[in-house]
Amino acid sequence: MPVNSRKKTDRNVRKVIELLQSRYGADHPGAVIEAYRYNPSSIRIRIIDSDFRGLGRIERDNIVWPILESLPEDIRSDITALLLVTPEEKPDSLMNQEFDDPSPSRL
Repeated sequence: MPVNSRKKTDRNVRKVIELLQSRYGADHPGAVIEAYRYNPSSIRIRIIDSDFRGLGRIERDNIVWPILESLPEDIRSDITALLLVTPEEKPDSLMNQEFDDPSPSRL
């Protein structure tokens, strides 16, 4: 995953990505899984997957959150954004635009 100067990764972000790649990505090989640290207390996650087609937000969350719940609490509590979109939804998502071009954090 390319990281620009405003998108930081650290050990906890890498753990999130590794977990999602092994537990979600194994069953969804076409999924694009990304995460970055927005600020010291915030991790943002995005999964772009055509398998989300036809599923509502809650259904998508119900697929991904059980995986994230296996993370230690200190990592899980830093997750502040979980964006689960199809490739078609990506261009119209305001949160996706924020994910691609993060606004400056005040922390």
